[in-house]
Amino acid sequence: MDINSLISHYGYAALVVGSIAEGETVTLLGGVAAHQGLLKFWLVVVSVALGGMIGDQVLYLLGRHFGGRLLKRFSRHQKKIQKAQKLIQNHPYLFVIGTRFMYGFRVIGPVLIGASRLPPKVFLPLNIFGAVVWALLFTTLGYLGGEVIGPWLHNLDQHLKHWAWLIIVVAAVIAVRVWFWRKDKKAQ
Repeated sequence: MDINSLISHYGYAALVVGSIAEGETVTLLGGVAAHQGLLKFWLVVVSVALGGMIGDQVLYLLGRHFGGRLLKRFSRHQKKIQKAQKLIQNHPYLFVIGTRFMYGFRVIGPVLIGASRLPPKVFLPLNIFGAVVWALLFTTLGYLGGEVIGPWLHNLDQHLKHWAWLIIVVAAVIAVRVWFWRKDKKAQ
């Protein structure tokens, strides 16, 4: 099975899982795969939006149930936390949607939102909307970037085969050297 068929078969599931954990890089790669015709653009958007929404929802719930205890551990940052919570209270729509786009807030943002006691009926629709906008933007960027990366990806299978053989040969040489070293050590 080559890399293209692996992406075609498991790509959407990988995108959901990857966007729960990370986000932007996975989404950009999904856009590149859509550009290459390996995945369908709209299904990539739906997959990464779903993964991003699930990840933020879990972090929100953690913040809602354990936020007080979690945030007390960051005593050095209490002023920043209080400022963020004030922004959440004054501008919940902008903060919930914007957190997804703020560098450094991808994980802590939903925890802060949950700890601020923003009701789930407000958070959930904003989380869904923000996830769709985010997924559409980054998938589109990946799709457009696929034009640049495309020629290199067509040769990826061949490159992987060469690297696999190189790794096998290096591992075999190391194994033989270790075997001789142990044999010599036992003889002494």
